Amino acid sequence: MRFAFFQGCKIPFYLESYGRSSRAVLQALGVELVDLEFNCCGYPVRHLRSDSFLLAAARNLALAEQQQVGIVTPCKCCFGSLKHAEFRLRRHEGARNQVNRSLREEGLRWQGRVVVKHLLSVLLEDVGLEKIASRVKRRYRRLGVAAHYGCHALRPGEVVGFDNPLAPSVFEQLIAATGAHPLEWSARLECCGAPLWEKNNPLSLRLATRKLVDAERAGAVFICTACTYCQIHLEAAQAKSLAAGSRPSVPSPVEYTRLLGLALGIDPEPLGMAGTTGGPQTVRATLTKG
Repeated sequence: MRFAFFQGCKIPFYLESYGRSSRAVLQALGVELVDLEFNCCGYPVRHLRSDSFLLAAARNLALAEQQQVGIVTPCKCCFGSLKHAEFRLRRHEGARNQVNRSLREEGLRWQGRVVVKHLLSVLLEDVGLEKIASRVKRRYRRLGVAAHYGCHALRPGEVVGFDNPLAPSVFEQLIAATGAHPLEWSARLECCGAPLWEKNNPLSLRLATRKLVDAERAGAVFICTACTYCQIHLEAAQAKSLAAGSRPSVPSPVEYTRLLGLALGIDPEPLGMAGTTGGPQTVRATLTKG
């Protein structure tokens, strides 16, 4: 298995540990990762300049196509953005021709031959649950985990093709492979509020806090993410709740790659967990007790 690793813009500056843990887990499970000179996925300008968005996304697709590799990304916003571009390029000849004229300057061309997958899909479909379970060295016990799906990988379903947008199960299957117990909770498919940040901050934080409280009521120790934006935003909401003292027991947001990485026996340092506090440290302590 060989994929180009698309980490997006946020990970290197705001959530470097997610990139490190994603690489560590994929490589431990036999996925070869290739680094290409990717640019932004185009998501920040998608609703401002559709032509700029499409060209930015298409350049990434064309780079991977030139190297004859698929793309794997741990960020659901990046995944959704690249899938939106792919969907439009396949259906609109005019947009496709305009993009390819611009790409020609770099010797690139989009022909629709590259596969774009989110990290969770690669783990489930390419690696497989059986292989993951066979590689788990230390299974979690009595650990309630709330899977937070995020919006961009699920909707629109006909564009992203990630899972059933109304009844997804990918995340729960992968959580269960570690021995943890995926919980049923009413807010699991709701938005975390990140798209509203810097537009309506109080509402954005209320949405995130509501998710944390709902996961807490369901018995979650962790709310598990697989998206850069969601993890950053839920961490901010949890910090606000803890600082206010209003919800001292809200679950810690943690990236799935850290949860899986420790279960696979990967050292904390490659997972970005050496010397950390909060959620990551709680994961380590929980596994040790298990």
